[in-house]
Amino acid sequence: MSFTGKLIRTASLASGLGGASNTASNIEQNGKIIAEYVWIGGSGQDLRSKARTLDKLPKHAEELPIWNFDGSSTGQAPGHDSEILLKPCRIFKDPFRGGDNILVMCACYFPDGKPVATNFRDEAEKVMNEAKDQKPWFGLEQEYTLFADGRPLGWPKMGYPAPQGPYYCAVGANVSYGRPIIEQHYKACLYAGVTIAGINAEVMCGQWEFQVGPCEGISIGDELWMARYLLKRIAEAYDVEVNIDPKPISGDWNGAGCHTNVSTKAMREDGGYEHILAAMKKLEAKHADHIVLYGEGNNRRLTGRHETAPIDKFSYGVANRGASVRIPRQVHIDQKGYFEDRRPASNIDPYLVSGRIVKTVCLDR
Repeated sequence: MSFTGKLIRTASLASGLGGASNTASNIEQNGKIIAEYVWIGGSGQDLRSKARTLDKLPKHAEELPIWNFDGSSTGQAPGHDSEILLKPCRIFKDPFRGGDNILVMCACYFPDGKPVATNFRDEAEKVMNEAKDQKPWFGLEQEYTLFADGRPLGWPKMGYPAPQGPYYCAVGANVSYGRPIIEQHYKACLYAGVTIAGINAEVMCGQWEFQVGPCEGISIGDELWMARYLLKRIAEAYDVEVNIDPKPISGDWNGAGCHTNVSTKAMREDGGYEHILAAMKKLEAKHADHIVLYGEGNNRRLTGRHETAPIDKFSYGVANRGASVRIPRQVHIDQKGYFEDRRPASNIDPYLVSGRIVKTVCLDR
């Protein structure tokens, strides 16, 4: 089926987002609430979810029951001891079912209370609590590529599209592919309560970006993971894959990153530029420690070409998109604000990356 055909087939999805009128959202639930528990699977990049019925709408995640799942089926536990616990961490409104139904971002633990291997939230929360007085803010720029039938959207079945250039922030059927998915995702995030700041088409044909933030502390990880979940759910209805590989197509094409914008309370106040420059020295000293956590396959992206710095060298500069860290021009003018770490790849775990940055910049570890 062509992508156009899929648009027709899924036309009702658009009206369903945000709890608008459609068949599913109009069905009476007799006072019950559906809670979709969402968690990170065994690969550290896959998302899983399942639903349960509640008698009432909880106000806080702590009110929700701890649940469990078969970890042997997600690559997180052996078959002879397969039960993994789901601890509710954050509640979002459900744009698919509408009404009072909710999505629940969860963290995974073994029955003895230890976090599973892919639960980086546990450690990140401890780090954020240590640095809470510095009020670290994050904004993440999630780049991704939409694939259908093994090729990025807009690519011919054989060969390649025109060279990159006309696709960035593009408008028009000959240069923009997948916009219905992107628009529905934007509204779904707003409805759910994700702090989505914007969207745009990216440099490679079939590549897009959304931005989440500013969010303080641990919430940036919760919100980016939920935004990824919403995107995958919407793309699923079109039989389109969301690819977050840092170099989805080899050759003379831009890779995909998750540029990480960072500030502390001191950086945002008058005189904050000195604190930003101090952070550059700290990041340079810990460059190797950061790179190993900044995404699998990132070496294929950080080559010194396509708006990246070489993976083995740290650099920073004002308005320099070829540096490891970019200090925005306006920040230099205002002498306060934030910096953009351009090293993280599109497939990062945001808990892992935000936690590592806080350790380095705020806790000097």
